Amino acid sequence: MKPGALRDMTKDELLQKFNELQEAQFNLKFQHATGQLDNTAQIPKNKKDIARILTILSDLDRKAEA
Repeated sequence: MKPGALRDMTKDELLQKFNELQEAQFNLKFQHATGQLDNTAQIPKNKKDIARILTILSDLDRKAEA
């Protein structure tokens, strides 16, 4: 997911997307552990998307404090 698209989202939408990605990350790890995951490149991609969302959320919090 592109950072520009994430920056256009509201805080509630970002939190919802964050929860969805966390669930997906859990499922990917579970599939990897059981040997059912075909594309292992999804794990770091998903991890980076979670980090992007957390970064944007912290930026929004800093802007709200200022």
